[in-house]
Amino acid sequence: MEGISESALRALAGQRSFERGQGYLDAVSGVQVGDGWVTASVRGAERYEVELTLAGPGELAGECDCPYGMEGNFCKHLVALGLTVLARREGLPRQRKAARDRAQVLYGWLSGLSKDELLALVREQIGEDRQLRRRLELRAASARGDLAAIRALVRELLDIGPFAQYGYVEYADARAYADQARKAVSVIGELAGSTSRADDAITLAREAMLLLADAVENVDDSDGWLGQIGGDLAVAHLEACRAAGPEPEELARWLVGHALGDMDDGLTDIDPLDYEEVLGDEGMALLRKLTLEAWRGNRRGWAEKYLMERLAKAGGDVDVVIAVHAADLAPSGHTHLVIAHELDTARRPDEALRWAERGIEDTRDLADIDTALVDYLCDRYGQADRLPDAVALRRDHFVARRTLLAYRQLRVAAQAANCWPAEREAALAVLRADAGSGQRDGYGGGPVLIDALLDDKDIDAAWHAATETGAHDQQWLALADQIRATRPADALGVYRRLAEPLAKQTGNAIYEQLTSLLLSMRECHRRLGSQDEFTVYLTALRTDQKRKRNLMRLLDQHGL
Repeated sequence: MEGISESALRALAGQRSFERGQGYLDAVSGVQVGDGWVTASVRGAERYEVELTLAGPGELAGECDCPYGMEGNFCKHLVALGLTVLARREGLPRQRKAARDRAQVLYGWLSGLSKDELLALVREQIGEDRQLRRRLELRAASARGDLAAIRALVRELLDIGPFAQYGYVEYADARAYADQARKAVSVIGELAGSTSRADDAITLAREAMLLLADAVENVDDSDGWLGQIGGDLAVAHLEACRAAGPEPEELARWLVGHALGDMDDGLTDIDPLDYEEVLGDEGMALLRKLTLEAWRGNRRGWAEKYLMERLAKAGGDVDVVIAVHAADLAPSGHTHLVIAHELDTARRPDEALRWAERGIEDTRDLADIDTALVDYLCDRYGQADRLPDAVALRRDHFVARRTLLAYRQLRVAAQAANCWPAEREAALAVLRADAGSGQRDGYGGGPVLIDALLDDKDIDAAWHAATETGAHDQQWLALADQIRATRPADALGVYRRLAEPLAKQTGNAIYEQLTSLLLSMRECHRRLGSQDEFTVYLTALRTDQKRKRNLMRLLDQHGL
Protein backbone atom coordinates (compact mmCIF):
# COMPACT_ATOMS: atom_id res chain seq x y z
CA MET A 1 0.00 0.00 0.00
CA GLU A 2 1.67 3.11 -1.28
CA GLY A 3 0.27 5.33 1.49
CA ILE A 4 2.04 3.47 4.30
CA SER A 5 5.37 4.92 5.41
CA GLU A 6 7.19 5.41 8.68
CA SER A 7 6.64 9.16 8.48
CA ALA A 8 2.89 8.68 7.92
CA LEU A 9 2.63 6.25 10.83
CA ARG A 10 4.60 8.60 13.10
CA ALA A 11 2.44 11.59 12.11
CA LEU A 12 -0.81 9.75 12.77
CA ALA A 13 0.25 8.04 16.00
CA GLY A 14 2.52 10.61 17.59
CA GLN A 15 6.03 9.92 18.80
CA ARG A 16 5.06 8.03 21.96
CA SER A 17 2.64 5.58 20.31
CA PHE A 18 5.02 5.14 17.37
CA GLU A 19 7.87 4.16 19.67
CA ARG A 20 5.64 1.82 21.66
CA GLY A 21 4.38 0.23 18.46
CA GLN A 22 7.93 -0.70 17.52
CA GLY A 23 7.93 -3.05 20.50
CA TYR A 24 4.88 -4.95 19.24
CA LEU A 25 6.20 -6.25 15.93
CA ASP A 26 6.45 -9.82 17.27
CA ALA A 27 2.82 -9.60 18.46
CA VAL A 28 1.38 -9.19 14.94
CA SER A 29 -0.22 -12.31 13.43
CA GLY A 30 -2.75 -13.32 10.80
CA VAL A 31 -1.91 -10.54 8.33
CA GLN A 32 -4.40 -10.40 5.45
CA VAL A 33 -3.98 -8.07 2.51
CA GLY A 34 -6.86 -6.77 0.43
CA ASP A 35 -7.15 -4.14 -2.26
CA GLY A 36 -6.62 -0.99 -0.20
CA TRP A 37 -6.71 -2.59 3.23
CA VAL A 38 -4.66 -4.78 5.53
CA THR A 39 -5.95 -6.56 8.64
CA ALA A 40 -4.26 -8.53 11.41
CA SER A 41 -4.44 -9.47 15.06
CA VAL A 42 -2.07 -7.86 17.55
CA ARG A 43 -1.55 -9.32 20.97
CA GLY A 44 -1.50 -6.69 23.74
CA ALA A 45 -3.30 -6.86 27.08
CA GLU A 46 -5.58 -9.08 24.99
CA ARG A 47 -5.86 -9.88 21.29
CA TYR A 48 -6.97 -6.87 19.23
CA GLU A 49 -8.22 -6.74 15.65
CA VAL A 50 -6.61 -3.96 13.59
CA GLU A 51 -7.16 -2.67 10.08
CA LEU A 52 -5.26 -0.17 7.96
CA THR A 53 -7.01 1.39 4.98
CA LEU A 54 -6.38 4.03 2.35
CA ALA A 55 -9.25 6.51 2.74
CA GLY A 56 -8.11 8.22 -0.46
CA PRO A 57 -5.00 8.62 -2.57
CA GLY A 58 -2.19 8.54 -0.04
CA GLU A 59 -4.65 9.05 2.89
CA LEU A 60 -3.85 6.40 5.47
CA ALA A 61 -6.42 5.55 8.18
CA GLY A 62 -6.75 2.80 10.72
CA GLU A 63 -9.08 1.18 13.22
CA CYS A 64 -8.28 -0.93 16.27
CA ASP A 65 -10.68 -2.31 18.86
CA CYS A 66 -8.35 -1.67 21.80
CA PRO A 67 -9.70 0.91 24.31
CA TYR A 68 -7.39 3.66 23.02
CA GLY A 69 -8.21 2.88 19.41
CA MET A 70 -11.96 2.83 20.10
CA GLU A 71 -11.64 6.46 21.17
CA GLY A 72 -10.58 7.27 17.62
CA ASN A 73 -6.82 7.28 18.21
CA PHE A 74 -4.18 5.82 15.93
CA CYS A 75 -2.74 3.39 18.48
CA LYS A 76 0.49 1.41 18.91
CA HIS A 77 -1.16 -1.74 17.51
CA LEU A 78 -1.85 0.04 14.21
CA VAL A 79 1.76 1.22 14.18
CA ALA A 80 2.91 -2.36 14.68
CA LEU A 81 0.80 -3.55 11.74
CA GLY A 82 2.02 -0.69 9.56
CA LEU A 83 5.66 -1.45 10.32
CA THR A 84 5.03 -5.13 9.64
CA VAL A 85 3.55 -4.25 6.24
CA LEU A 86 6.56 -2.07 5.45
CA ALA A 87 8.90 -4.95 6.30
CA ARG A 88 7.03 -7.08 3.76
CA ARG A 89 6.50 -4.38 1.13
CA GLU A 90 8.05 -6.40 -1.72
CA GLY A 91 5.21 -8.93 -1.65
CA LEU A 92 2.40 -6.36 -1.35
CA PRO A 93 1.72 -5.75 -5.07
CA ARG A 94 1.31 -9.47 -5.68
CA GLN A 95 -0.97 -9.88 -2.65
CA ARG A 96 -3.12 -6.89 -3.63
CA LYS A 97 -3.53 -8.23 -7.16
CA ALA A 98 -4.50 -11.61 -5.77
CA ALA A 99 -7.10 -9.92 -3.53
CA ARG A 100 -8.55 -8.02 -6.52
CA ASP A 101 -8.68 -11.22 -8.55
CA ARG A 102 -10.48 -13.07 -5.75
CA ALA A 103 -12.98 -10.22 -5.38
CA GLN A 104 -13.69 -10.18 -9.11
CA VAL A 105 -14.23 -13.92 -9.12
CA LEU A 106 -16.57 -13.64 -6.12
CA TYR A 107 -18.58 -10.73 -7.56
CA GLY A 108 -18.77 -12.46 -10.93
CA TRP A 109 -20.07 -15.63 -9.31
CA LEU A 110 -22.66 -13.72 -7.25
CA SER A 111 -23.80 -11.81 -10.31
CA GLY A 112 -24.50 -15.07 -12.05
CA LEU A 113 -26.76 -16.43 -9.33
CA SER A 114 -30.49 -16.27 -9.64
CA LYS A 115 -32.69 -14.52 -7.08
CA ASP A 116 -33.64 -17.83 -5.49
CA GLU A 117 -30.01 -18.92 -5.31
CA LEU A 118 -29.01 -15.61 -3.67
CA LEU A 119 -31.85 -15.94 -1.15
CA ALA A 120 -30.76 -19.47 -0.36
CA LEU A 121 -27.20 -18.26 0.17
CA VAL A 122 -28.35 -15.47 2.50
CA ARG A 123 -30.56 -17.90 4.44
CA GLU A 124 -27.59 -20.19 4.86
CA GLN A 125 -25.40 -17.36 6.16
CA ILE A 126 -27.94 -15.96 8.64
CA GLY A 127 -28.52 -19.49 9.89
CA GLU A 128 -24.82 -19.74 10.75
CA ASP A 129 -24.08 -16.13 11.76
CA ARG A 130 -26.29 -14.88 14.58
CA GLN A 131 -24.88 -11.35 14.43
CA LEU A 132 -25.55 -11.07 10.70
CA ARG A 133 -29.09 -12.30 11.27
CA ARG A 134 -29.70 -9.61 13.87
CA ARG A 135 -28.32 -6.86 11.65
CA LEU A 136 -30.57 -7.92 8.79
CA GLU A 137 -33.58 -8.26 11.09
CA LEU A 138 -33.05 -4.71 12.29
CA ARG A 139 -32.75 -3.44 8.74
CA ALA A 140 -35.90 -5.28 7.74
CA ALA A 141 -37.86 -3.93 10.70
CA SER A 142 -36.60 -0.43 9.97
CA ALA A 143 -37.56 -0.70 6.32
CA ARG A 144 -41.10 -1.81 7.27
CA GLY A 145 -41.41 0.97 9.85
CA ASP A 146 -42.12 -1.71 12.48
CA LEU A 147 -41.31 0.15 15.71
CA ALA A 148 -42.43 -2.76 17.89
CA ALA A 149 -40.07 -5.15 16.12
CA ILE A 150 -37.16 -2.71 16.31
CA ARG A 151 -37.86 -2.08 20.00
CA ALA A 152 -37.86 -5.82 20.69
CA LEU A 153 -34.56 -6.29 18.88
CA VAL A 154 -32.96 -3.30 20.63
CA ARG A 155 -34.03 -4.73 24.00
CA GLU A 156 -32.57 -8.09 23.00
CA LEU A 157 -29.27 -6.50 21.98
CA LEU A 158 -29.02 -4.62 25.28
CA ASP A 159 -29.91 -7.68 27.37
CA ILE A 160 -26.93 -8.84 29.45
CA GLY A 161 -28.43 -12.32 29.92
CA PRO A 162 -26.42 -14.21 27.27
CA PHE A 163 -23.15 -12.81 28.67
CA ALA A 164 -23.86 -12.90 32.40
CA GLN A 165 -22.96 -15.55 34.91
CA TYR A 166 -25.00 -15.32 38.10
CA GLY A 167 -26.48 -12.07 36.81
CA TYR A 168 -23.14 -10.27 36.26
CA VAL A 169 -21.01 -9.75 33.14
CA GLU A 170 -17.37 -10.32 34.02
CA TYR A 171 -14.52 -8.30 32.51
CA ALA A 172 -13.67 -11.07 30.02
CA ASP A 173 -17.19 -10.91 28.51
CA ALA A 174 -17.79 -7.15 28.81
CA ARG A 175 -16.37 -6.34 25.41
CA ALA A 176 -18.50 -8.92 23.62
CA TYR A 177 -21.59 -7.47 25.30
CA ALA A 178 -20.52 -3.96 24.33
CA ASP A 179 -20.06 -5.02 20.70
CA GLN A 180 -23.63 -6.34 20.69
CA ALA A 181 -25.02 -3.24 22.42
CA ARG A 182 -23.25 -1.02 19.90
CA LYS A 183 -25.34 -2.59 17.11
CA ALA A 184 -28.52 -1.39 18.82
CA VAL A 185 -27.14 2.14 18.99
CA SER A 186 -26.13 1.94 15.34
CA VAL A 187 -29.72 1.18 14.33
CA ILE A 188 -31.04 4.07 16.40
CA GLY A 189 -28.45 6.33 14.79
CA GLU A 190 -29.64 5.30 11.33
CA LEU A 191 -33.23 6.13 12.26
CA ALA A 192 -32.13 9.48 13.71
CA GLY A 193 -30.75 10.49 10.33
CA SER A 194 -34.14 10.00 8.67
CA THR A 195 -36.68 12.81 9.04
CA SER A 196 -39.56 10.38 8.70
CA ARG A 197 -38.25 8.07 11.43
CA ALA A 198 -36.62 10.60 13.78
CA ASP A 199 -39.54 10.49 16.25
CA ASP A 200 -39.05 6.73 16.57
CA ALA A 201 -35.33 7.30 17.10
CA ILE A 202 -36.06 9.68 20.01
CA THR A 203 -38.30 7.10 21.66
CA LEU A 204 -35.85 4.26 21.16
CA ALA A 205 -32.84 6.33 22.29
CA ARG A 206 -34.52 7.20 25.58
CA GLU A 207 -35.56 3.61 26.18
CA ALA A 208 -32.04 2.43 25.34
CA MET A 209 -30.58 4.90 27.84
CA LEU A 210 -32.69 3.35 30.60
CA LEU A 211 -31.78 -0.18 29.56
CA LEU A 212 -28.08 0.70 29.38
CA ALA A 213 -28.25 2.34 32.82
CA ASP A 214 -29.70 -0.87 34.24
CA ALA A 215 -27.12 -2.98 32.43
CA VAL A 216 -24.06 -1.03 33.57
CA GLU A 217 -24.85 -1.88 37.19
CA ASN A 218 -24.10 -5.51 36.35
CA VAL A 219 -21.21 -5.21 33.91
CA ASP A 220 -17.48 -4.90 34.65
CA ASP A 221 -16.96 -1.91 32.39
CA SER A 222 -13.35 -1.26 33.44
CA ASP A 223 -12.37 -0.33 29.87
CA GLY A 224 -15.24 2.15 29.50
CA TRP A 225 -16.96 0.45 26.55
CA LEU A 226 -20.46 1.25 27.84
CA GLY A 227 -19.49 4.85 28.44
CA GLN A 228 -18.61 5.15 24.75
CA ILE A 229 -21.92 3.56 23.79
CA GLY A 230 -23.75 5.98 26.09
CA GLY A 231 -22.01 8.87 24.37
CA ASP A 232 -23.11 7.54 20.97
CA LEU A 233 -26.67 7.28 22.27
CA ALA A 234 -26.58 10.92 23.35
CA VAL A 235 -25.42 11.94 19.87
CA ALA A 236 -28.18 9.88 18.24
CA HIS A 237 -30.81 11.45 20.52
CA LEU A 238 -29.65 14.99 19.73
CA GLU A 239 -29.57 14.30 15.99
CA ALA A 240 -33.06 12.79 16.15
CA CYS A 241 -34.36 15.83 18.03
CA ARG A 242 -32.87 18.14 15.42
CA ALA A 243 -34.50 16.15 12.65
CA ALA A 244 -37.90 15.65 14.29
CA GLY A 245 -38.29 19.00 16.08
CA PRO A 246 -40.15 17.62 19.13
CA GLU A 247 -42.57 19.68 21.20
CA PRO A 248 -40.36 22.11 23.19
CA GLU A 249 -42.18 21.74 26.52
CA GLU A 250 -41.98 17.95 26.48
CA LEU A 251 -38.29 18.05 25.50
CA ALA A 252 -37.47 20.60 28.21
CA ARG A 253 -39.14 18.48 30.88
CA TRP A 254 -37.36 15.36 29.69
CA LEU A 255 -33.95 17.09 29.63
CA VAL A 256 -34.33 18.42 33.18
CA GLY A 257 -35.56 15.06 34.42
CA HIS A 258 -32.67 13.31 32.72
CA ALA A 259 -30.06 15.75 34.04
CA LEU A 260 -31.36 15.70 37.61
CA GLY A 261 -32.46 12.10 37.84
CA ASP A 262 -30.68 8.75 37.97
CA MET A 263 -31.66 7.76 34.46
CA ASP A 264 -28.25 6.86 33.10
CA ASP A 265 -25.64 7.11 35.88
CA GLY A 266 -23.78 9.70 33.78
CA LEU A 267 -23.32 7.33 30.85
CA THR A 268 -24.78 9.63 28.22
CA ASP A 269 -23.60 12.93 29.71
CA ILE A 270 -26.32 14.90 27.91
CA ASP A 271 -25.89 18.68 28.10
CA PRO A 272 -29.28 20.45 27.89
CA LEU A 273 -27.56 23.51 26.42
CA ASP A 274 -26.77 21.47 23.29
CA TYR A 275 -30.53 21.48 22.62
CA GLU A 276 -30.93 25.26 22.66
CA GLU A 277 -31.62 25.46 18.93
CA VAL A 278 -34.20 22.66 19.13
CA LEU A 279 -35.88 24.08 22.23
CA GLY A 280 -36.15 27.63 20.96
CA ASP A 281 -36.96 30.56 23.24
CA GLU A 282 -40.08 28.92 24.67
CA GLY A 283 -38.35 25.67 25.52
CA MET A 284 -35.26 27.36 26.99
CA ALA A 285 -37.47 29.55 29.21
CA LEU A 286 -39.20 26.47 30.57
CA LEU A 287 -35.86 24.69 30.97
CA ARG A 288 -34.59 27.55 33.13
CA LYS A 289 -37.83 27.68 35.12
CA LEU A 290 -37.81 23.96 35.86
CA THR A 291 -34.14 24.05 36.79
CA LEU A 292 -34.70 26.98 39.16
CA GLU A 293 -37.57 25.16 40.84
CA ALA A 294 -35.49 22.02 41.25
CA TRP A 295 -32.56 23.96 42.68
CA ARG A 296 -34.75 25.84 45.15
CA GLY A 297 -36.07 22.49 46.31
CA ASN A 298 -32.58 21.06 46.81
CA ARG A 299 -29.94 23.80 46.98
CA ARG A 300 -27.23 21.35 48.00
CA GLY A 301 -27.93 18.77 45.33
CA TRP A 302 -24.90 18.35 43.08
CA ALA A 303 -26.89 17.86 39.88
CA GLU A 304 -29.20 20.77 40.66
CA LYS A 305 -26.30 23.09 41.42
CA TYR A 306 -24.37 22.06 38.33
CA LEU A 307 -27.28 22.54 35.92
CA MET A 308 -28.29 25.82 37.54
CA GLU A 309 -24.72 27.10 37.29
CA ARG A 310 -24.39 26.01 33.64
CA LEU A 311 -27.56 27.82 32.64
CA ALA A 312 -26.62 30.94 34.59
CA LYS A 313 -23.16 31.07 33.02
CA ALA A 314 -24.59 30.53 29.57
CA GLY A 315 -26.90 33.46 30.20
CA GLY A 316 -24.09 35.60 31.59
CA ASP A 317 -25.89 35.98 34.95
CA VAL A 318 -23.00 36.15 37.44
CA ASP A 319 -25.28 36.98 40.38
CA VAL A 320 -27.21 33.75 39.90
CA VAL A 321 -23.93 31.81 39.69
CA ILE A 322 -22.89 33.38 43.00
CA ALA A 323 -26.26 32.63 44.57
CA VAL A 324 -25.91 28.97 43.60
CA HIS A 325 -22.52 28.72 45.30
CA ALA A 326 -23.51 30.86 48.27
CA ALA A 327 -26.36 28.50 49.08
CA ASP A 328 -23.91 25.75 49.98
CA LEU A 329 -20.68 27.20 51.36
CA ALA A 330 -17.91 24.75 52.20
CA PRO A 331 -16.44 25.22 55.72
CA SER A 332 -12.93 25.17 54.20
CA GLY A 333 -13.55 28.45 52.39
CA HIS A 334 -13.20 26.76 48.99
CA THR A 335 -16.62 27.94 47.83
CA HIS A 336 -15.78 31.51 48.85
CA LEU A 337 -12.72 31.27 46.62
CA VAL A 338 -14.81 29.97 43.70
CA ILE A 339 -17.13 32.94 44.10
CA ALA A 340 -14.16 35.32 44.26
CA HIS A 341 -12.83 33.95 40.98
CA GLU A 342 -16.23 34.32 39.34
CA LEU A 343 -16.39 37.95 40.46
CA ASP A 344 -12.86 38.60 39.24
CA THR A 345 -13.83 37.23 35.84
CA ALA A 346 -16.82 39.58 35.87
CA ARG A 347 -14.44 42.46 36.72
CA ARG A 348 -15.89 43.03 40.17
CA PRO A 349 -12.67 42.84 42.22
CA ASP A 350 -13.92 44.63 45.34
CA GLU A 351 -16.74 42.13 45.79
CA ALA A 352 -14.31 39.30 45.08
CA LEU A 353 -12.03 40.50 47.87
CA ARG A 354 -14.92 40.75 50.32
CA TRP A 355 -16.00 37.20 49.57
CA ALA A 356 -12.44 35.92 50.03
CA GLU A 357 -12.12 37.71 53.37
CA ARG A 358 -15.48 36.36 54.42
CA GLY A 359 -14.11 32.88 53.72
CA ILE A 360 -11.43 33.45 56.35
CA GLU A 361 -13.94 34.90 58.79
CA ASP A 362 -16.41 32.03 58.33
CA THR A 363 -13.80 29.32 58.88
CA ARG A 364 -13.80 27.97 62.40
CA ASP A 365 -10.25 26.68 62.30
CA LEU A 366 -7.56 28.08 59.99
CA ALA A 367 -5.89 24.68 60.06
CA ASP A 368 -8.75 23.45 57.87
CA ILE A 369 -8.79 26.41 55.48
CA ASP A 370 -8.27 25.91 51.77
CA THR A 371 -4.66 27.07 51.36
CA ALA A 372 -5.53 28.42 47.92
CA LEU A 373 -7.85 30.93 49.59
CA VAL A 374 -5.01 32.16 51.81
CA ASP A 375 -2.74 32.41 48.76
CA TYR A 376 -5.40 34.35 46.85
CA LEU A 377 -5.88 36.87 49.66
CA CYS A 378 -2.17 37.38 50.20
CA ASP A 379 -1.72 38.01 46.47
CA ARG A 380 -4.50 40.57 46.55
CA TYR A 381 -3.04 42.23 49.65
CA GLY A 382 0.33 42.41 47.94
CA GLN A 383 -1.18 44.03 44.83
CA ALA A 384 -2.92 46.59 47.05
CA ASP A 385 0.24 47.29 49.07
CA ARG A 386 -1.43 45.88 52.18
CA LEU A 387 1.68 43.98 53.24
CA PRO A 388 0.94 44.00 57.01
CA ASP A 389 -2.41 42.33 56.28
CA ALA A 390 -0.63 39.64 54.25
CA VAL A 391 1.83 39.05 57.08
CA ALA A 392 -0.96 38.85 59.66
CA LEU A 393 -2.84 36.27 57.59
CA ARG A 394 0.28 34.21 56.94
CA ARG A 395 1.12 34.38 60.65
CA ASP A 396 -2.33 33.16 61.70
CA HIS A 397 -2.19 30.40 59.11
CA PHE A 398 1.25 29.31 60.28
CA VAL A 399 0.17 29.18 63.93
CA ALA A 400 -2.81 27.07 62.94
CA ARG A 401 -0.86 24.70 60.66
CA ARG A 402 2.73 24.76 62.00
CA THR A 403 4.12 23.18 58.84
CA LEU A 404 7.31 23.93 56.95
CA LEU A 405 5.28 25.22 53.99
CA ALA A 406 3.35 27.66 56.20
CA TYR A 407 6.67 28.79 57.72
CA ARG A 408 8.12 29.43 54.27
CA GLN A 409 5.05 31.39 53.20
CA LEU A 410 5.23 33.52 56.35
CA ARG A 411 8.89 34.20 55.63
CA VAL A 412 8.16 35.39 52.08
CA ALA A 413 5.38 37.73 53.27
CA ALA A 414 7.43 39.09 56.19
CA GLN A 415 10.51 39.66 54.06
CA ALA A 416 8.39 41.65 51.61
CA ALA A 417 7.17 43.75 54.56
CA ASN A 418 10.70 44.05 56.04
CA CYS A 419 9.70 42.47 59.35
CA TRP A 420 11.07 38.94 59.06
CA PRO A 421 13.50 38.96 62.03
CA ALA A 422 10.72 39.65 64.54
CA GLU A 423 8.27 37.28 62.83
CA ARG A 424 10.93 34.59 62.62
CA GLU A 425 11.70 34.75 66.31
CA ALA A 426 8.02 34.43 67.19
CA ALA A 427 7.50 31.58 64.72
CA LEU A 428 10.54 29.66 65.98
CA ALA A 429 9.29 30.08 69.54
CA VAL A 430 6.08 28.32 68.53
CA LEU A 431 8.03 25.51 66.87
CA ARG A 432 10.38 25.16 69.86
CA ALA A 433 7.38 24.74 72.12
CA ASP A 434 6.05 22.01 69.79
CA ALA A 435 9.43 20.26 69.71
CA GLY A 436 9.70 20.45 73.51
CA SER A 437 6.26 18.87 73.90
CA GLY A 438 7.16 16.04 71.55
CA GLN A 439 5.03 17.15 68.61
CA ARG A 440 6.39 15.58 65.43
CA ASP A 441 5.03 16.75 62.07
CA GLY A 442 8.17 17.60 60.12
CA TYR A 443 10.12 15.68 57.50
CA GLY A 444 9.91 11.98 58.26
CA GLY A 445 7.99 12.69 61.45
CA GLY A 446 10.64 14.85 63.14
CA PRO A 447 10.18 18.31 64.66
CA VAL A 448 9.20 21.04 62.21
CA LEU A 449 11.67 23.22 64.08
CA ILE A 450 14.58 21.31 62.56
CA ASP A 451 13.17 21.62 59.05
CA ALA A 452 12.56 25.35 59.49
CA LEU A 453 16.10 26.01 60.74
CA LEU A 454 17.58 23.94 57.93
CA ASP A 455 15.43 25.85 55.45
CA ASP A 456 16.78 29.09 56.91
CA LYS A 457 20.32 27.73 56.43
CA ASP A 458 20.83 28.15 60.19
CA ILE A 459 22.74 24.89 60.45
CA ASP A 460 24.31 25.43 63.88
CA ALA A 461 20.93 26.24 65.42
CA ALA A 462 19.38 23.21 63.70
CA TRP A 463 22.15 20.94 65.07
CA HIS A 464 21.70 22.35 68.56
CA ALA A 465 17.93 21.89 68.38
CA ALA A 466 18.27 18.32 67.12
CA THR A 467 20.66 17.52 69.97
CA GLU A 468 18.24 18.97 72.52
CA THR A 469 14.87 17.75 71.24
CA GLY A 470 15.81 14.83 69.00
CA ALA A 471 15.25 14.50 65.27
CA HIS A 472 14.17 12.00 62.65
CA ASP A 473 16.90 10.01 60.87
CA GLN A 474 16.24 11.89 57.63
CA GLN A 475 16.72 15.17 59.46
CA TRP A 476 19.96 13.91 61.00
CA LEU A 477 21.13 12.89 57.52
CA ALA A 478 20.31 16.34 56.14
CA LEU A 479 22.21 17.93 59.05
CA ALA A 480 25.23 15.69 58.51
CA ASP A 481 25.32 16.55 54.82
CA GLN A 482 25.28 20.25 55.70
CA ILE A 483 28.09 20.11 58.31
CA ARG A 484 30.29 17.52 56.62
CA ALA A 485 32.71 20.10 55.23
CA THR A 486 33.14 22.08 58.48
CA ARG A 487 32.47 19.49 61.19
CA PRO A 488 33.39 16.13 59.66
CA ALA A 489 33.70 14.35 63.00
CA ASP A 490 30.11 15.17 63.99
CA ALA A 491 28.86 14.24 60.52
CA LEU A 492 30.80 10.96 60.64
CA GLY A 493 29.08 9.98 63.87
CA VAL A 494 25.68 10.46 62.24
CA TYR A 495 26.59 8.48 59.13
CA ARG A 496 27.94 5.54 61.13
CA ARG A 497 24.85 5.43 63.33
CA LEU A 498 22.55 5.44 60.32
CA ALA A 499 24.59 2.76 58.53
CA GLU A 500 24.47 0.22 61.38
CA PRO A 501 20.82 -0.89 60.99
CA LEU A 502 21.09 -0.93 57.18
CA ALA A 503 23.85 -3.52 57.33
CA LYS A 504 21.33 -5.93 58.86
CA GLN A 505 18.78 -5.49 56.05
CA THR A 506 18.52 -6.66 52.45
CA GLY A 507 17.18 -5.25 49.20
CA ASN A 508 18.62 -3.11 46.43
CA ALA A 509 17.11 0.10 47.82
CA ILE A 510 18.82 -0.62 51.16
CA TYR A 511 22.11 -1.31 49.42
CA GLU A 512 21.94 2.03 47.61
CA GLN A 513 21.32 3.88 50.89
CA LEU A 514 24.21 2.06 52.58
CA THR A 515 26.55 2.81 49.68
CA SER A 516 25.64 6.50 49.80
CA LEU A 517 26.40 6.60 53.53
CA LEU A 518 29.74 4.86 53.01
CA LEU A 519 30.74 7.42 50.38
CA SER A 520 29.90 10.21 52.83
CA MET A 521 31.86 8.46 55.57
CA ARG A 522 34.87 8.15 53.28
CA GLU A 523 34.71 11.89 52.60
CA CYS A 524 34.62 12.62 56.36
CA HIS A 525 37.64 10.39 57.00
CA ARG A 526 39.47 12.10 54.16
CA ARG A 527 38.87 15.49 55.75
CA LEU A 528 39.95 14.13 59.15
CA GLY A 529 43.04 12.48 57.68
CA SER A 530 41.95 9.07 58.99
CA GLN A 531 41.63 7.13 55.75
CA ASP A 532 43.22 4.04 57.31
CA GLU A 533 40.46 3.90 59.89
CA PHE A 534 37.87 3.94 57.11
CA THR A 535 39.74 1.17 55.26
CA VAL A 536 39.57 -1.03 58.37
CA TYR A 537 35.84 -0.27 58.79
CA LEU A 538 35.07 -0.97 55.14
CA THR A 539 37.10 -4.20 55.08
CA ALA A 540 35.23 -5.50 58.10
CA LEU A 541 31.89 -4.55 56.58
CA ARG A 542 32.67 -6.24 53.26
CA THR A 543 33.76 -9.39 55.04
CA ASP A 544 30.56 -9.44 57.07
CA GLN A 545 28.31 -8.69 54.05
CA LYS A 546 30.09 -10.77 51.38
CA ARG A 547 27.03 -12.97 50.74
CA LYS A 548 25.09 -9.94 49.49
CA ARG A 549 26.26 -10.04 45.88
CA ASN A 550 24.29 -6.99 44.72
CA LEU A 551 25.75 -4.94 47.55
CA MET A 552 29.28 -6.10 46.70
CA ARG A 553 28.70 -5.20 43.07
CA LEU A 554 27.44 -1.75 44.02
CA LEU A 555 30.43 -1.13 46.28
CA ASP A 556 32.79 -2.16 43.51
CA GLN A 557 31.09 0.24 41.10
CA HIS A 558 31.76 3.14 43.49
CA GLY A 559 35.33 2.15 44.28
CA LEU A 560 34.53 1.08 47.85
